[in-house]
Amino acid sequence: MPGAQVSEEAVVGDGSTVWELAQVREGARLGAECVVGRSAYIGAGVRIGARCKLQNHALVYEPAVLGDGVFVGPAVVLTNDRAPRAVEPDGALKRAGDWDPVGVTVADGASLGARSVCVAPVRIGRWAMVAAGAVVTADVPDFGLVVGVPARRVGWVGRSGVRLRPVPGRAGEWECPRTGERYREEGASDAAASPDAVTLREMTPVE
Repeated sequence: MPGAQVSEEAVVGDGSTVWELAQVREGARLGAECVVGRSAYIGAGVRIGARCKLQNHALVYEPAVLGDGVFVGPAVVLTNDRAPRAVEPDGALKRAGDWDPVGVTVADGASLGARSVCVAPVRIGRWAMVAAGAVVTADVPDFGLVVGVPARRVGWVGRSGVRLRPVPGRAGEWECPRTGERYREEGASDAAASPDAVTLREMTPVE
């Protein structure tokens, strides 16, 4: 759109839209049918899959990698420096080559709620959901629902984005109330294990 800044060295897939005041830096690659909202920023070399939506004022710093169908809410920030400083210990101004950027990876279908922050390096799993305002400092499992500061897992979501409910009489199995799809927990086998050790997988067909 008029007023968008898209580098001639960036690649924007067919059917994608970049709105006013958004900036897409050199070397960035967007897949087909993406939407980049007003005043969003996509850093140099960032990789974004097909059919992603980046809402207004989202900041995606390099070297982030987003899969297909990722939702990035308004004012979300994907950082790239675990220990940021403007200057060296001696007070000298840091330049672009004075640090090694680390990226956030967001897998297919995941959603990042408004004003959430992902502190690199972290991975957001497939179809996971990060609540609005959360600060993610550790990896999020596939289908995980995380909230808070720092973010912690409080449940699971399915592909539709609806929170899953436990299946009566089937320990470790979950069901989407909208679609009926079922999922099974895998990983930790005892109650003392960390919730972070548990992952979810789809049951296809329903067993």
